[in-house]
Amino acid sequence: MLRIDGLTRHFGDTVAVDGVTFDVPRGTMTGFVGGNGAGKTTTMRMIMGVLQPTAGRVLWNGHEAGVADRRRFGYMPEERGLYPKQPVLDQLIYLGRLQGRTTVDARRVATDLLDRFGLGERLTDKLESLSLGNQQRVQIAAAVIGGPELLVLDEPFSGLDPVAVDSMVDLLREHTTRGVPVLFSSHQLDLVERLCDQLVVLSRGNVVAQGTVEDLRRRGRVLHRLVVGGDAGWVRDLPGIHVVDVDGPTALLDLGGTPDAGAAATDVVLREAMARGSVRELAEVVPTLSDIYREVTV
Repeated sequence: MLRIDGLTRHFGDTVAVDGVTFDVPRGTMTGFVGGNGAGKTTTMRMIMGVLQPTAGRVLWNGHEAGVADRRRFGYMPEERGLYPKQPVLDQLIYLGRLQGRTTVDARRVATDLLDRFGLGERLTDKLESLSLGNQQRVQIAAAVIGGPELLVLDEPFSGLDPVAVDSMVDLLREHTTRGVPVLFSSHQLDLVERLCDQLVVLSRGNVVAQGTVEDLRRRGRVLHRLVVGGDAGWVRDLPGIHVVDVDGPTALLDLGGTPDAGAAATDVVLREAMARGSVRELAEVVPTLSDIYREVTV
């Protein structure tokens, strides 16, 4: 398991990362989200040892991560690091050998990865001849060529078309199935919401929220949508019911408070609505991840 314990990084008087703490358990996919300048890339660089922390620790399986541990980590940096004028396959074989594979094994794994990303006919092409999306595919292959025990990926889905995203998702899930922890950053919240076992939300160098998608959605304000057969304006006259909006037969209500109070308020609304005519819908409107993200990063 990867544990980030109080990581802090100063650049002069600027605090880029401030006491960040979270876990990435084995076999899980953790989304690392936040706006530009939130501290995600700096945190990832400290995990990989590219930057030294001002304070805090990176723990791997209970001990402080060292050089030998980080050699088994797969890393995809924000600034892509492959050689533009070198053939694609040659680069992956080279990187595989650096991470302990034989030439034969590295060639086999690299060829398989490129095939699954639709680049089987571009093995001898120079990287710079590929589109940006295909270069991204090669960079992903480079991150996993060594059979990593941990994956740290900075914006891995950037520039990928939907087919490539699906291939990338399949690849990551194969790794988590084998117990590999995966930490990745992304601005694509819909994708993060769909893929991740848990999320860590960073703002101004601080963790402002973390947990499963469901945990985060439930921490926000849960509204209720009422749809009746006629006009719903009468809900404004109900005592103790906060009306957020009414539009013809549809009302958006904040029944708030404790679960018991919310249930009692729901009963009041439902009884009154049924007494007045037909009820088409009374359902929770749970906040989306985008809603929660905006709320916690303001």
